[in-house]
Amino acid sequence: MSEEAQTLTVVIPLRVKPLGGRKAMVTPGVLALERRQDITLIKAVARAFRWRRMLESGQFATIKDLAAAEKINSSYVSRVLRLTLLAPDIVEAILDGRQPEGTTLPALMESFPVEWPSHTAALMN
Repeated sequence: MSEEAQTLTVVIPLRVKPLGGRKAMVTPGVLALERRQDITLIKAVARAFRWRRMLESGQFATIKDLAAAEKINSSYVSRVLRLTLLAPDIVEAILDGRQPEGTTLPALMESFPVEWPSHTAALMN
């Protein structure tokens, strides 16, 4: 090589894909991780189980008391607490990052079937 300045241009085609409230760059021809953990979902599930434990232990008598202590709307606390009623395999899938694509916190906070097998059928397929 000569001592003259040389320029090397590298072009890498990228695609930006929303992933759990963040954006991930996906390159063609590269094996991407099959699933990534959605931090928003994981935090909501963890928060729901923590709140349930606080209520069951008697630390707070009502959802309204808990919401006031957390400085959050009691309606939101109630909706997040429903996540503790999800089937264990769904909770495990969320924690492992294996939830179906498109599974979001607002979607999970909607009403869902009472029976666990119905949860799995509705959310995992």
